[in-house]
Amino acid sequence: MNFLKDEAGQGAAEYILLFGGVIVIAIAALVIYRSYFGTTSPVNSTADITNVRTSVNK
Repeated sequence: MNFLKDEAGQGAAEYILLFGGVIVIAIAALVIYRSYFGTTSPVNSTADITNVRTSVNK
């Protein structure tokens, strides 16, 4: 019954879950913001940044 008390692999499993969660979040962000990364996109990130800066400075 020593295998029930053995916690040697617990740390590795936690790291796998942590990195898996980070990868899922990164992929979700790329899917959501993929229009900013494409070159043929109608979305203009430079114009968006300029609009935000002017509205903040008002």
